[in-house]
Amino acid sequence: MKSLISKAFQNCKNEKRPALITFTVAGDNTKLNSLKILNTISKYADILELSFLHNCPIADGSQIQNSTYRALKNGTTLKDTFQIAKNFKLKNPNKPLILMGYYNLIYQTGENNFLKRCKISKVDGLIVVDLPYPENKKFAKKCKNKSISFVQLLSPTTSKVRMKKIIKDSHEMIYYISMLSTTGGRLKVSPKIILKNYKNIKKFAKYKNVVIGFGITNKTIASLKRTDGLVVGSQLCKIINDSVKKRQNPVTKVDKIVKVLKKKLL
Repeated sequence: MKSLISKAFQNCKNEKRPALITFTVAGDNTKLNSLKILNTISKYADILELSFLHNCPIADGSQIQNSTYRALKNGTTLKDTFQIAKNFKLKNPNKPLILMGYYNLIYQTGENNFLKRCKISKVDGLIVVDLPYPENKKFAKKCKNKSISFVQLLSPTTSKVRMKKIIKDSHEMIYYISMLSTTGGRLKVSPKIILKNYKNIKKFAKYKNVVIGFGITNKTIASLKRTDGLVVGSQLCKIINDSVKKRQNPVTKVDKIVKVLKKKLL
């Protein structure tokens, strides 16, 4: 039986476009608004990533750090994150939801307990930023046994030998980090170079869905359309940040930009 993640990618391929994957932080700017944002943008997003919080997010740039700080300040916990995920899936049972975060909270919770909570909340996938291959092999296998997709990461510095091994052990989705940087709204590498690297990956991953993240915004997304999927995160976090500062409604503001992002992919 195909997973919701695989079905989402297949639907996008049938429509001859890449999947739009959004990233937001659980509890930003409030727990309630975090859920409202997910529910609202699910009209346009094909797959949604939701970050579970960490007080030292080593791969995240300033915008996502700001979102994380707001959520922590609001008292958002891992329990709240699972509750937000569960409530979202109750309303959107057929929309894939991926949790993204750092291994420390998984370790503290216990791998088996964490995955059990993922299943209860109907989470479809996991991205664990600081649990690289091959150290993640045992945990990735546990995820697969629970029908939870573990998303492997590739970067511009991943060697061909290592890449082949990661692709072979990957589930249905692979995340390619477009540039050597923390997350951020500005693309520091030309789309041509990113697509060249992407094509090299796809030679070995013909039957896997490879998505690109880091530096994807409404200004750059159209230039990277020839891919399986594109992840937009920092721009959405920035819009929430700007909305809070201007005392505007972040839910409607994020909804508006995600609608624009989707149009650029059609």
